[in-house]
Amino acid sequence: MRPNSATRPEYLAAFTELVQRIAAPLHELPRRSLPIKMYVAGGAAMHFYTGERMSNDVDAVFSKRIALPSDLEVTYQDPDGAARLLYFDRQYNDTFALMHEDAHQDSVPLTLKGIDASILDVRLLSALDLAVSKISRFSSQDRDDITSLGKHGLIKSAALRRRSEQAVKNYVGNLDTINGAINLACRIVADAEQSKSR
Repeated sequence: MRPNSATRPEYLAAFTELVQRIAAPLHELPRRSLPIKMYVAGGAAMHFYTGERMSNDVDAVFSKRIALPSDLEVTYQDPDGAARLLYFDRQYNDTFALMHEDAHQDSVPLTLKGIDASILDVRLLSALDLAVSKISRFSSQDRDDITSLGKHGLIKSAALRRRSEQAVKNYVGNLDTINGAINLACRIVADAEQSKSR
């Protein structure tokens, strides 16, 4: 897929530059080791799907262990001239998020100008898995993101319930909070569906 038409071009350029820096040393690897897949979540994925909410950090994991370059910060200017920073979050770990076991397999390839997908295959979590990933923390920002995905018609409440309930089966511990968040998330999306149909 290509980024949403509402994606800010300056954000897209900064993100692409960041990805180019990650991809550059990979060209030296044997072809049998490639491609490396990069699975993007969080605010970056949200912006590419909806054109809303730009995040300062890029949350992503890779299909293989990778030694990242040191310079993974890109400065750019907003349309109003304000300086902004986009950086790769080295602390991001998707094992603490609610994640379906097929989330990586079902991710969506993102086409970026100048990025060779046979070297670094950049992929977004599907809109559905992106919503699921926001349920375990379920902050006000996560709720807003789920609402936005629903308003854009990218997720449906029944599919969100099915996917998140499948995902939670692979988790251990006290799941009462997560199950409660699943119910609330599905209600948020159902409300978004109803308001869209009016």
